[in-house]
Amino acid sequence: MKNVLIFLLLSCVLISKADNLSKIKIYEPIVANKVADKFVPAYFQEIDGFLGYRMNVNIEKRLLLIDSTTILSGFRKRPGSQTWLGEHMGKFLFSASNTYKYSNNERLKRLTDVIVKEYIACQLPDGYLGTYLPKNYWTAWDVWAHKYAIIGLLNYYAVTGNQPAMEAAKKAGDLICRTFGDEPGKRDIIRGAHVGMAPGSILEPMVDLYRYTSDKKYLDFCEYILRAYEQPNGPKIISGLEKYGKVTKVGNGKAYEMMSCFLGILKYYKLTGEIRYLKALETAWKDIRDNRMYITGTSSVREYFQEDGIMPAENSNHMGEGCVTVTWLQFNLQLLQITGELKYSEELERTVYNQLLAAENPQTGCVSYYTALQGVKPYKCDQGYSCCLSSVPRGISLLPDLVWGKINGAFSILMVEAGEVADSVAANDNSGVALKIKSVSRFPHEGKVKYTIIPSANKVFTINFRVPGWAKNYTAKIGKEFFSGVPGKLLKIERRWKANDVVNVLFEMPVEVLSGGISYPGKIALKRGPQVMAVDQLLNAGVDSIRTLICAKEKITLKDAEKDLPSDWSWKQAYSLPMSELDKTRKVILVPYSEAGQKNSYIRTWIDAK
Repeated sequence: MKNVLIFLLLSCVLISKADNLSKIKIYEPIVANKVADKFVPAYFQEIDGFLGYRMNVNIEKRLLLIDSTTILSGFRKRPGSQTWLGEHMGKFLFSASNTYKYSNNERLKRLTDVIVKEYIACQLPDGYLGTYLPKNYWTAWDVWAHKYAIIGLLNYYAVTGNQPAMEAAKKAGDLICRTFGDEPGKRDIIRGAHVGMAPGSILEPMVDLYRYTSDKKYLDFCEYILRAYEQPNGPKIISGLEKYGKVTKVGNGKAYEMMSCFLGILKYYKLTGEIRYLKALETAWKDIRDNRMYITGTSSVREYFQEDGIMPAENSNHMGEGCVTVTWLQFNLQLLQITGELKYSEELERTVYNQLLAAENPQTGCVSYYTALQGVKPYKCDQGYSCCLSSVPRGISLLPDLVWGKINGAFSILMVEAGEVADSVAANDNSGVALKIKSVSRFPHEGKVKYTIIPSANKVFTINFRVPGWAKNYTAKIGKEFFSGVPGKLLKIERRWKANDVVNVLFEMPVEVLSGGISYPGKIALKRGPQVMAVDQLLNAGVDSIRTLICAKEKITLKDAEKDLPSDWSWKQAYSLPMSELDKTRKVILVPYSEAGQKNSYIRTWIDAK
């Protein structure tokens, strides 16, 4: 009880000291996990800089412009126009709730309140919250839509305490429990899309329902799903990973649905501590990361995991489904929280700064279903409503969970961003300290950050700074003290911190040459810091075929070319490099892959290096 009181008092101090940061009350689950998180994201925070700019695009040009008529249409008048239409409502609630939690955007809150009220009114008395007619209940994507319904409603409840939302989630969960199971007279949940991985992914919200209600029937249902995975007709998720160590040997290899099941399995592991589940999914993560990842932090071709090293990058190959990108991000975030290991933060950074943000146009908020490395990004805003149009904003809504928080109790800065954060930490004498940090940086333009540290008392405690794997000569200076960091490790600075201590961090962002591998032999791509670079044809008029990188075998230096960007170009970051086009040498403009193609021009990431 004493520790609880100390935490509450510190929370009050944080709110008073960080009055410009979010103050929204969070309604937590009532059942504790057996496995406590080693990484806990900071709650009171504000992100500026590159990620802040993209979060604002997601709010103003995507979430606040949501077509509520379309996403509610299938509930207002069943059946819906798509068999999967029901998923979009839950996905919007996930995005809007997470975004509201950190932004405190009242316009978004009012919009969401109105949409939720009508959504709940569409629920049938028995709990059904799908978009099918009775004759088609539980076919195709009906369970999948209920999964997202429960996820969305619980996320909304978490930031509002709205009891009707909680009741609607419970009613939907109760209906699923009554309908499916291995008892006589119940349906087999595995008799669904993609060897049952689509309906079986409802494990994730069922764990959450148990934690929010302590109703054992939800836990029993979770255990049924885990048994069903291993049925003769099941995807053999755990046993397949244990036997083969490859995701291509699990189910039918469908990436989005498989990783959606991973999210539920990890939540079940945290709830129960059954280590077998964590070990199997660590195997899956390693296989995906080592053998099936694009340089931009996504996976899949035509939505399926491919054999080792097969990475075609053209639009025609339908690479990098947005839903796969977001679920890979969620998978890494959960593993980071469970283990506190930095390798997951490395992958999160790669995905965020490249594939995730590349999938949402910063000028329009439109989203691409597949976002290839070569060609025109096929952005769409129209409501044919694809799964990715509602998934990509979910990934962006999670950005605040990735930047800073506590690892094993020590405050840790995991991504380089401008902004402000407030948290509470324990000093070495076991007293509590309210901590506020202000970050000023032009990253990713330059490798320089100024952190101002403001503790509530002069105390000895540790602040961790993650040194990215790509960073060179990472140093931190506090007055006359110097500290050197090792790439891929935490730089732990333990000292007596006092109000307004300044930490000046410097690091180099060398240009890295990436090989085209077996899919693009003889080609290279360039990466600066966390960002993969691309050639946008709009910025390189008259260059029909960029052939040869002149200094491919030498040290490559990019020169700032911001002045060469159009006046209406979003996020002013560009570089020039001498290149050979046919028999001519000329300057070619490179921009981050995440920003390339924003004006619907052809882009090229893989370049011939002869």
